Amino acid sequence: MSDGVLTAEDAEFYLVGLKQSYEERMPFNRELGIKVEELSLDRALIRVDMRNELVGNYQRHMLHGGAIAAIMDTTGGIMATAGLLKVCIGHPKTKAGERFRRVSTIDLRVDYLRPGKGEYFSATGSILRIGSKIAVTRMELANNEGDLIAAATGTYLVG
Repeated sequence: MSDGVLTAEDAEFYLVGLKQSYEERMPFNRELGIKVEELSLDRALIRVDMRNELVGNYQRHMLHGGAIAAIMDTTGGIMATAGLLKVCIGHPKTKAGERFRRVSTIDLRVDYLRPGKGEYFSATGSILRIGSKIAVTRMELANNEGDLIAAATGTYLVG
């Protein structure tokens, strides 16, 4: 990031790079098949297609609970970063860049509500609260029929 103040236009530009990072530059996300369908400063929508590699219960062909948790964490992490980008508008770009490198998961709580059955799964994420050091996010995972499979809350270091 060059010197100067982060603008709303810069933030929109960086969202494109953030989407690309989460889809292409993170090997584990590529393994999961993460596709960022939508990303704004306030909302994320991530899609994962069901594949045999993600099955936990082979007899019922259900999504593995660890895959669900990973999808939720990815959704929460991208939202925490987008939320951080939003609060950095109007601040020096160099300071924002330092904070982005520190984003990491502190805690993740997943509630498994239904069996992970479906052709694909969509996770949505939003910011509940973001402060100078911590972001709290809310995520939901639904299958292609709109059934809510899991809900999660994540806490992320952002400062």
